[in-house]
Amino acid sequence: MRISLRGTGDGVRVSMRLEINRRRWIALLIMLGVLTATGVITGLWAVVAPESFYTSFPGFGLHWVRADGPYNHHLAGDVGAFFLALGAISAAALYYRDSVIARVTGLAWLVFGVPHFIYHAFHRPPTLSGLNFTLELLAALAMPALGLAILFVAPRERFPVPEPAPLTFKFPRR
Repeated sequence: MRISLRGTGDGVRVSMRLEINRRRWIALLIMLGVLTATGVITGLWAVVAPESFYTSFPGFGLHWVRADGPYNHHLAGDVGAFFLALGAISAAALYYRDSVIARVTGLAWLVFGVPHFIYHAFHRPPTLSGLNFTLELLAALAMPALGLAILFVAPRERFPVPEPAPLTFKFPRR
C-alpha cells in the first residue's frame, strides 16, 4: 500500500493506493490487448478480404498462407470468423477486467494455438525460406504462449480491488 499526504491549506489530504496484484493486472491487460488486436485484425482481414488474406498474410512481404496450399474462399472466411470470435472474447475480458473471463480467454487461445502450432511445426511448405519458417513458428507459438501465460498470471480476485477514497483532515482554526 502506498500512502501520500498533500497539504490543502487548512488540512491534509491522505490518499492510499492499494498494490494488490497490480503488476499481475497490468501484465494481464497487456496480454489481453495483444490477443484482442491479433484476433480482430487477422479476423477482419480474412472475413472482409479473404483472397487478400490468402495471398498476403501476414503482410510485410511475407506470404505464409499462400505457401501452404490452394486458395479456398470458405476456409479463409471461416478462419477469419474464428479469429474474430477469439478477438471478441479477448476484448470482453479486457473491457470487463474480469479475471474469470480472462482465464477462459487464455484457455481458448491455448486450445486453438497448440494444434495450430503443431500443424505448422510439422508441415513446412517447400516454398518458405528458413527465416520465413522460423518467423511463422514464432508467430504460431506466441498465441498459445500468451494463452498459457494468462492462465498463470490472472489474479485470484475476480475484479481489481478498487482504490479507497481519499480522506481529508481539516485542522481547527484559532
